[in-house]
Amino acid sequence: MDCSLYRTAASGDAVRAWCEHRLVAWPTAHERSVLDTGLGETHLVVAGHGDTTVLYLPGTNMSAATSLPVLSALAARHRVVAADVPGQPGLSAGVRPGGDRLACYGAWVGELVAHLHADLLVLVGHSLGAAITLAAEPDGVAGLVLVDPAGIVRLRVGASVFAATLPWLLRPTTARSARLVRQLHGPGRHPADDEVEWMTLVARTTRTSAAPGPLPAAVLRRWRATPRAVLSGERDCFLPAPRLRDAVRRHLDVELQVLPGTGHMAPDEQPEAVVAAVDTLGGR
Repeated sequence: MDCSLYRTAASGDAVRAWCEHRLVAWPTAHERSVLDTGLGETHLVVAGHGDTTVLYLPGTNMSAATSLPVLSALAARHRVVAADVPGQPGLSAGVRPGGDRLACYGAWVGELVAHLHADLLVLVGHSLGAAITLAAEPDGVAGLVLVDPAGIVRLRVGASVFAATLPWLLRPTTARSARLVRQLHGPGRHPADDEVEWMTLVARTTRTSAAPGPLPAAVLRRWRATPRAVLSGERDCFLPAPRLRDAVRRHLDVELQVLPGTGHMAPDEQPEAVVAAVDTLGGR
């Protein structure tokens, strides 16, 4: 089984160049480093200051360079560390783990937690990043924020999302990427040019991965002793709020916070809600 992310070496170079350009232009003061992990090189972006360290894990096909709205909001109040997920487009290693992928990613999160040596650490995961976070051990984690989380229920792909995704994968164009991005956001939100450009690049250069299924109930229940918050967009095209709400209550023993008028990209649409969730868990 081919676990490589990029179609060619040049494809990987193009993605890395796009991310480098975005981060260089980001006005928020930040530092970057590369950590050698069990899943290969992991690129970290560190910004902000404070007693609380927030480790942010982006979703499928996303990276630190595509997460600047939420990273800027978090860095204004806390020290935030964003990790590009190995095997996802970005500046980390371009090979996906084989076997039990989420278990491998969970162990990887453990390596990041140990590396950070934070006295007060809050994990924030979006979509795939949330599933990866849930697969990790809670040791050393003071708080957990899940946003539009995979890993709790199986994602639903409705007819409109499928109709937008298939042409985007088969023959990506700017127009097709814009159509897909509109599906990911809440109604009335116009796709930003850089979002469309990124999604076109991703479709042309990578072998995109499928969404993970639900984690075992016993794995989810490990987080019940950790202060936690779960946020999801009211108009999330993959995770209908009623179905996610019941599963969150059952497995994590917490109430789902539904963000009105928001789609699957809640960190972009409502970054302040993510910051508020971190603050509520003791990160003031």
